[in-house]
Amino acid sequence: MTRVLYLYGGWPGHQPYEVARWARSLFAELGYDVVETNDVFALDADLTGYDLIALNWNNALVTEGLSAAQEAGLLTAVENGTGVAAWHGAAAAFRASLKYHWLIGGSFLEHPAGEGVRYPYSVTITDPDHEITRGVTGFDVASEQYYMSVDPNNHVLAETVFTGDQLPWLDGLRMPQAWTRTWGAGRVFYSAVGHDPEDLAIPQVTRLAKQGFAWAARTTAN
Repeated sequence: MTRVLYLYGGWPGHQPYEVARWARSLFAELGYDVVETNDVFALDADLTGYDLIALNWNNALVTEGLSAAQEAGLLTAVENGTGVAAWHGAAAAFRASLKYHWLIGGSFLEHPAGEGVRYPYSVTITDPDHEITRGVTGFDVASEQYYMSVDPNNHVLAETVFTGDQLPWLDGLRMPQAWTRTWGAGRVFYSAVGHDPEDLAIPQVTRLAKQGFAWAARTTAN
């Protein structure tokens, strides 16, 4: 059975405890054996026995980060085949840990329309043939539109386009919203959508996440 460490909590603005109900339903559908924790010090343990680490940890300060031992333990586990699935605020977590963001493949910089603003935008699937996006169509959402620093080594699955409503020089800019990458033998999946539980409840978002979890988790075929 696939073993999962699900780390969530931190800053309450991303409603991590409400979002946890959504995540639990996906883990249950996938038949995963999940260890839930709200304690970031769980990352001090040996992580190599997990097949997937799901991250919904949220920070409020840019000075917050992982310890050197936590960072090294996480990277080592992924390098040896443990997968990572992360969404939304995970790109704004552990801001002082550069290698964590290298692992995730991106780092949150700003939401031009404002924090917590339900700004309407569209998400387009850029690789409809990937197993994560199979059956997932583009969708509209009213939420935080993340502007991020993104690793060019990512395989982009979905993107959004900024209109320039707030900052004219962003007009037409394409920003990745979901991607995959590998780190050694481990697979990493990230999706930017998910400020509110209502965002995650959009059928396309839920399907993307569920298939992303399944893709990232270590299997004998990985």
